[in-house]
Amino acid sequence: MVDECVVAAGVKNERVIQAMRDTKRHEFILDPQQLKQAYYDMALPIGEKATISPPYVVAMMTEQLDPQETDVVLEIGTGSGYQAAVLSPLVKEVYSIEIEPVLGARAKRVLTKLGYKNVFTMVGDGYKGWPEHAPFDKIIVTCSPEKIPQPLIEQLKEGGRMIIPEGERYQQVLYLYRKTDGKMEREAVEGTMFIPMTGEAEERRKISYDATRPSLINGGFEESAVIEGVPDGWYYVRQATLDTDVDAPEGKQCLTLRNQTPGRLAQVLQSFGVDGKKIRELEISLWVRRDNVRPGQSETDLPAVWVYFYDANRAPIGAEEIGPWSGTVEWAEKRTTIAVPKNARLANFCLRMSGATGEVSFDDVRIRPIAATK
Repeated sequence: MVDECVVAAGVKNERVIQAMRDTKRHEFILDPQQLKQAYYDMALPIGEKATISPPYVVAMMTEQLDPQETDVVLEIGTGSGYQAAVLSPLVKEVYSIEIEPVLGARAKRVLTKLGYKNVFTMVGDGYKGWPEHAPFDKIIVTCSPEKIPQPLIEQLKEGGRMIIPEGERYQQVLYLYRKTDGKMEREAVEGTMFIPMTGEAEERRKISYDATRPSLINGGFEESAVIEGVPDGWYYVRQATLDTDVDAPEGKQCLTLRNQTPGRLAQVLQSFGVDGKKIRELEISLWVRRDNVRPGQSETDLPAVWVYFYDANRAPIGAEEIGPWSGTVEWAEKRTTIAVPKNARLANFCLRMSGATGEVSFDDVRIRPIAATK
């Protein structure tokens, strides 16, 4: 897991890498049916509409904090306790807050059983931080507010770092903040998607989302304002570039996935809410171009579009594939309709190579909801 999902994805801090090797992720997954997926780079549901973050995300966020042995760290969003466990050997103390009582109590039991004596948990609203133990050298937020909560700014030490996903419910950017002369200077790290921060942060949210009108953002890949060279609205971007020299069907540029190592990850994702009670189907259209595409480690490892559906607890409930494709073919439009499970509340839209080699370009990617009959 560490070699394929953490090191290969760009994490370089040796202490963080060792902590990832030493932390037993399966101990934080209670559903026996999910244990076989414990060491894959994927989020897994843990109840209360929450998930345990993928290993890469945990390692990358930890590395961004630049953890030191003398650090006192505040974590917002304990969840399963896995992120706190990874931080434990890297820092002096970890104070972790979880708003859901069931998750908070469960994480405390697991962390205590496993002997993480420098991790302290509390059930409460993470928006307010933990003033009794402030100021903190570092703060890590593993749920998403619309904007950074003011109490967390106040509880961060001068010179300290904070890593936090900010944005709308399904469109977020992971930002690294540094507190300098009392001001928060931020740097965009990458696009991402975390569960929303609840409590006061949710009450203060100004932008709402209508799950009866799902759509994709920046499906033409024209916008790249947040992080240069990365399409806005898309996340988990691996071996993907924005191209302007392939005569894009729509606009001036398209997205191209390139891979030369069979089995290696090349993809982009985007999430959206979808109410399966109101939406019966999704019509999907896109333009696809491929160049010398060959299967990866097996004959079925070929590029495709995948739509993964999840229920209200973020448990997977089905997936639909558009494709797969191989060979060399110039731009062609693809259009199809897929069914939406009635209990769907969330979907991940994934353009990926599936371990194939060659290159595949995508442009003008759209979804259109088809309402369920009354």
